[in-house]
Parts: sequence; C-alpha cells; structure tokens
Amino acid sequence: MKAFWRAAAGLGLAVLFVWSAAAQDKYPSRSVKILVPYAPGGATDILARIIAQGMGESLGQTFLVENKPGAFGILALEELARSKPDGYTLMVGNVTTNAITPMLYAKRMTFDYGASIIPVTRLADLPAFLIATTKGFPPNSVAEFVAYAKQRPGQLKYATVGVGSFPHYDMLMFEKKAGLDMIAVPLKGGASEAVTTMAGGEEETSFLNVATTGPLIKAGNLKPLAVVADSRLKDYPNVPTMAEVGYAGIGTQQWQAVFARAGTPKATLETIFKAATAAVQSPAAQKVFAPQYIRALPSKSPEEAATWLKGDTEAWRKIIAEANLKLE
Repeated sequence: MKAFWRAAAGLGLAVLFVWSAAAQDKYPSRSVKILVPYAPGGATDILARIIAQGMGESLGQTFLVENKPGAFGILALEELARSKPDGYTLMVGNVTTNAITPMLYAKRMTFDYGASIIPVTRLADLPAFLIATTKGFPPNSVAEFVAYAKQRPGQLKYATVGVGSFPHYDMLMFEKKAGLDMIAVPLKGGASEAVTTMAGGEEETSFLNVATTGPLIKAGNLKPLAVVADSRLKDYPNVPTMAEVGYAGIGTQQWQAVFARAGTPKATLETIFKAATAAVQSPAAQKVFAPQYIRALPSKSPEEAATWLKGDTEAWRKIIAEANLKLE
C-alpha cells in the first residue's frame, strides 16, 4: 500500500510539473519589448504604440515600446539580432531600416541580417507629400519648383531622415528625372526633426509622410506640392499626385512591419502574427489611422510576409544601383 501511494504521489508531481512547464511556455508569460529605430513622434513610432496597446489587450501582457534611434536603424537591428529567439523582443521597422539599410550598410553590421531577423507581418503603409517650406520659398506647384530650382543649381536644400533613407533616394530620383542639382541635409531625428527644420526654413523641400506633415500644413508652415499616392487625398483635393505632374514612380508609400528574431518558434510567431494583424485592423487603430491616411495592409501569413519583403528588397536593390549614391 505504501508503494502505491508513493507511486501516486510521484505521478501527481510529474503531472504538476508538466502543467507548470506548459503554463510557463504559453506565450507571452511576461512583458514584451517592441524596438522602434526612431525617436518618438514619427509614423513608425505611432504604429508601434498602436500595435503595442492592441497586442497587450488581446494577449494579457504588457508590450513596451523602446525607442532606439541611430545608425540608420542598425542600433535597433543589432539589439533584435542579439536577443533570444523567443518573441520577447520584437521590432517595428520600415522601408529604410529593414529593406535599404541591410543592403547599404551590411559592412557596418556585426551580424548577418538575413540569418538573424525575419518579418512577421506587414502592418500598414501611408502616402507622402513632396513638401516645401512656406518660409521664403515662392513655388506653389511642382512645375514652379523645378523651374525655380533650375535657376539656382547647388543652392536649394532638401531634408532627409538619414543618408540612404528612402526619402533620400526619392529626392535623388526626383533630381535625376527633373534635371536638378540640390543639397541633401541628413537629419538624425527622423521625420519629426525634418518637419521642424523645414518649418523654420532651414531646408526648402523633402519627401515626408502625410501623418507627420499634416499639422504643420494646417499651421501654414509647410505646403504640399504633390502627393505620393494612387489618387488625390480627400482632405487635399487640390494637391495632384506625382503621376499627374509627370513624375510617376517617383516617391515611396512608406510601409511598416513587425520583425522578430530568426529561430523564434512557429507557434510563437503565429501568436504574434494574429495579435498584430488584429491590432492594426481594430476600430481603435482605424480611428487613429483614418485622419492620417494610414492604410492597414497586414500580411496573410508570416510566410507571405517573407515573400513580400523579398520582392520589395529586390525592387530597392535596383533603385540603389540606379541612384549610385556615394557613401562616405
């Protein structure tokens, strides 16, 4: 009889151990960090905070946004690459940080990007303006801008959110097609710094997203000359698309996506995928997105996200080769 009770007790402990391990393994069982490779206030930061709130509510854990700007996104990428492949460190990145930087600055990285970081899902995209300052800059259309710039070669400045960022390439391609010669001014503070310096008249123009520029357009500090979008925007009916003014294919509709450490268990990736896609399509997210023209475009699966990113990266490889940007 004693042997029976010892066996029963042992079985009970084994069941308890298995139950405990399963409970601990259920993702997420603690807080999750979401890295943002920019300072607070830009589109990537806005998306990350919306996703963090939605995922936290659906999964019952805290999702903390940590801003880690600098080095063309490499600082955030390196932290993600060094993290454990367990889903407790994620990143919301964009065209620059997760398509261009891995190609342009591969020699500066201490890790193999392709072997270390994977996309989980695309989140959204948003249109951009070819924007201009209202401080001492008379052109009010793209045609006027091109004529004005051609009369002042090497004098006009445009803001970029870093050397080799997608707005930098957008301006390089615009310069090339329009036959212009302007000066690039790289800014470390991202789009939030660019709109501030342009509003003060320090630079004349840039490609910047609608969400970031909208408030300063309404304040009269910036003026949109054209929009990078499939059609005109409802709140800006007099602003033509880049295609309408003769520059089809110039400019980028900026995407945002969630990334994880390669090697993260498939079940964990599925949980992250489902929670992130639900968050970006939630009524709370749409309420924020609508006035800023952010369009939710989640992937159908993590596998589809990988295929999409590969295609987008190859498109940027061709742009980078054509622009022939000389890096110091």
